[in-house]
Amino acid sequence: MGPVKGRGMAWGWGRSVATWVTAIAICLGISLGLTACSIPQVQAEDRLFVNDLAAEWVDALTLERQAIAGVPVGGLSALAYDRSRDRFLALSDTRGDRGPARFYTLALAFDRGPDGNGDAPKIRRVRVESATALSDRDGQPFPAGSVDPEGLALSPRQTVFIASEGDVRNGIDPFIGEFDRTTGQLLKTLPLPPYYLPRKDDADPEAPPRGILNNLGFESLTVWPPGDRASAVEPFRLFTATESNLAQDLDPNLPPAQRDRPPTQPQARFLHFLIGDGPPLPVSEHLYPLDPTPEDAIANGLVELVAIDGGGHFLSLERTFSLESGYGVKLFQVAMGAATDTAGYGTYVGAGPAIAPARKRLLLDLTAAAAQRNLDLFNLEGMAIGPRFPDGSPSLWLIADDNFQPFEQTQLVLLKLTGYRPG
Repeated sequence: MGPVKGRGMAWGWGRSVATWVTAIAICLGISLGLTACSIPQVQAEDRLFVNDLAAEWVDALTLERQAIAGVPVGGLSALAYDRSRDRFLALSDTRGDRGPARFYTLALAFDRGPDGNGDAPKIRRVRVESATALSDRDGQPFPAGSVDPEGLALSPRQTVFIASEGDVRNGIDPFIGEFDRTTGQLLKTLPLPPYYLPRKDDADPEAPPRGILNNLGFESLTVWPPGDRASAVEPFRLFTATESNLAQDLDPNLPPAQRDRPPTQPQARFLHFLIGDGPPLPVSEHLYPLDPTPEDAIANGLVELVAIDGGGHFLSLERTFSLESGYGVKLFQVAMGAATDTAGYGTYVGAGPAIAPARKRLLLDLTAAAAQRNLDLFNLEGMAIGPRFPDGSPSLWLIADDNFQPFEQTQLVLLKLTGYRPG
């Protein structure tokens, strides 16, 4: 089936428009008795963003290597927070070669600063409490190699959505599934637009490739409202994005040897679903422009999204990797308010100015912040808004996927978000 258009999300322009109409009305009223009225000059793009939003580095630590029931804890590539239980869920990125596909329940705590229990904010405790294995609709474990879990989100109905990016080279399609939080059993899958599926047109074997590229599928997953802010019967929104270009969005003139390398100007597809009592419904799609790929990088991708309000604002995490300089990680604020719905675009190639992309603004270059503290960053892929600081500012937690490799680390980074209060 194709994507459904015309049911896009209300991106929160009403409040902005009302504010400016009020300002103009006041100005006109004053002008009856004054010769002039000065209206603040604000750039149109500034009105798209949460302008006071900022991110501050707080602390980082490395999770010690450990196992649960003989299975190593590792590959943590996604993170979600359950405020009602004060627990985090962390997804293990394993294809079944390092134990079953699974997610963990974590207890993370931090000293919150002079107004809390310590002299300075810092991570105080990280405890892995349990592991929940994932299973198919029949309650059977997923066969090794059939899933590649990358994205996780806790829904308002206390289920867990998990994104698998599949395995293009072995003919395994990506999927997004809703799982029972307690048993880990698959309940349903979401309908993906067919052009995300990595195969040629069956009617024309000579047709160019389409769909996600190998290891560049759905890394990110987020919902709005979050899992603890809405009742189970209310519809909610789910968002995901490809890590980089779809095959049909690459320059068709690229030599085959270059098609496996990160594009110079990568573009992800940002997908929006409506989830309710009926069948899940694709609502809209947008172009997300990643930062240009550094010359020496062998990876460049959008690895995580977090919705921060119902007005089309998100946090995004982009990550690069090169053999020379290691990992590069940047945190952005993203605004979808003026982005074109690209659900009708079979390819982005040649579209040019016809597509208005998502807008983004750098909040924190984590690589530079870590370097100032003489720290190395690792493969940060998961991100979740957590408990608040004493002043009401929310914490933001990031977690690294160690790929089950001895030279990598399961790193936790704690940030503080200022100028923003979750709804």
